[in-house]
Amino acid sequence: MKTILITCLCSLALALTSLAQAPAAPQTSPAGGPAAATSPAAPAAATSPGAPGAATSPGAPAQTESVAPGQSPAATAAASAAVSPAAAAPAAPAAAETAPSGGLLGSNWLIDKFHRGGPIMWPILIVSIIGLTVVIERIFWWSGRWFRRDPKRIEKVFTAIENGDTAEASRLSRGSRDPVLRMMWNGLNHQHASLQGALQVAAGIEIKRAGRFLVVMDTLVTLAPLLGLLGTITGLIRSFSFLGNEELAVQAVTGGIAEALIATACGLGIAIFALIPFNFFTSRVSNLEFELQTAATNLEVMLGAQTAERGLDFAAQAPASGKGSSI
Repeated sequence: MKTILITCLCSLALALTSLAQAPAAPQTSPAGGPAAATSPAAPAAATSPGAPGAATSPGAPAQTESVAPGQSPAATAAASAAVSPAAAAPAAPAAAETAPSGGLLGSNWLIDKFHRGGPIMWPILIVSIIGLTVVIERIFWWSGRWFRRDPKRIEKVFTAIENGDTAEASRLSRGSRDPVLRMMWNGLNHQHASLQGALQVAAGIEIKRAGRFLVVMDTLVTLAPLLGLLGTITGLIRSFSFLGNEELAVQAVTGGIAEALIATACGLGIAIFALIPFNFFTSRVSNLEFELQTAATNLEVMLGAQTAERGLDFAAQAPASGKGSSI
């Protein structure tokens, strides 16, 4: 179980840390921006040798040039440069097209949200790793305990005690992985010293094993929303610090509000994720405690009845033996 816990913790830490440290997705330039300025020029205008020279029209989308028989190539190039910029306009949307998206992880959506959440996302990341690891470890532990249950052997132990064969009951409960049987074996082997004390110690050990890491989960359920609230406050402080200082203060303010909302959502998500298994595991511990108390009470009653019966038999035999000796 410890190997599974350590392996899960290390793998989750490496995966989430590498995910958080990966570079964000490159941003594409909007249409009509610098990217549109670097678009290829419009197709060269067609020349018609032999036609008389004609003036170019600035508003024509596709202009044909006429080169006079005696016109030089330099003049032809100058005439091509004088064509209206509207001819290059159809090429601008092609340059502004964005690259195809590769899906949620392909577009680095998760990484981008992590970086937008601000520095408070790092403790939230640590809390999420610990919470997920504890939940997985407890699931494995309770699944193993479910397969370790042996109610039929418990009934056999009680039957042997009821018949007065405590040695057989101790043999049946020895070496079992069921926590109820382990507690009963401990009580049967210490009944001459202190039966109730032995049962209490054994039951306490079993309850402590079952409730391991529940304090950690309880802390995470409380800590995660508080970290999200702290991220909300820091994001709002960052937003209001940009008001009135820059011409682009609107973008800075929206960035701070986004940081606040992302941190809050992550904190609440972790708390919700940890709350459900925490309540489930707490109920399982309560059920185990009830089973241990019931078994311990039944064991004490049965052993007490056996002791009282032996005392009555001894008291009944003592007068008879004394009367026979006097005769």
